[in-house]
Amino acid sequence: MQILILADNQDVTRYGMKAIAAGLYPVCVYVEALDWKSLAESLAEYPEACVVLDYTLLDCSVEQLLVLHERFPKADFVLFSDQLGRDFVRRMLLAGSSFHVLMKDAPLAEVNQCLRDVNGGCQFVCGKAKDLLREEGKKQNRMAPLTQTEKEILRAMALGKSTKEIAAERFLSVYTVATHRKNIFRKLEVNNAHEAIRYALRAGIVNTVEYCI
Repeated sequence: MQILILADNQDVTRYGMKAIAAGLYPVCVYVEALDWKSLAESLAEYPEACVVLDYTLLDCSVEQLLVLHERFPKADFVLFSDQLGRDFVRRMLLAGSSFHVLMKDAPLAEVNQCLRDVNGGCQFVCGKAKDLLREEGKKQNRMAPLTQTEKEILRAMALGKSTKEIAAERFLSVYTVATHRKNIFRKLEVNNAHEAIRYALRAGIVNTVEYCI
């Protein structure tokens, strides 16, 4: 017996998913969870269920989802939305094979395949998510690697230090540090410090706890 927890407050989505699942599973129990509290309660009752979750409508964070996964490690989570955040998707997929990605505008065949894969114990990632992650991988491969000095300067930037402060700490001229900044932006193919710092956070050059901007 398949158990689906539909954590989505859009009526049409819940009814549509029920109709699709009915064609795949001989016996299926449907549970509706319209907010975070009812989702947790539903999982407590059905800890091995498949959760079809629109994380944008329930306004849940990565941390909340990871906590839920820790509490209910046998549950599957189909992240079902019309918005696709690359960093969010990457973090969830790296968290384990219990997380799956499916877009709301996916064709019926892809929705069916997602439910079959989940039922068969396979991780599912929709075509759009794969294309997004593949494109990011290509961009990173095109990037020239940062030198150790450039990484250290980028880390200092992320910690809120000015060009003048970085120059004083490293016994360099302000002009030299400014040149390093320009080289960092060029290599990362970004236009400003904010975009460069986002890269530093993703790449692990800067710990999120240390980030003060």
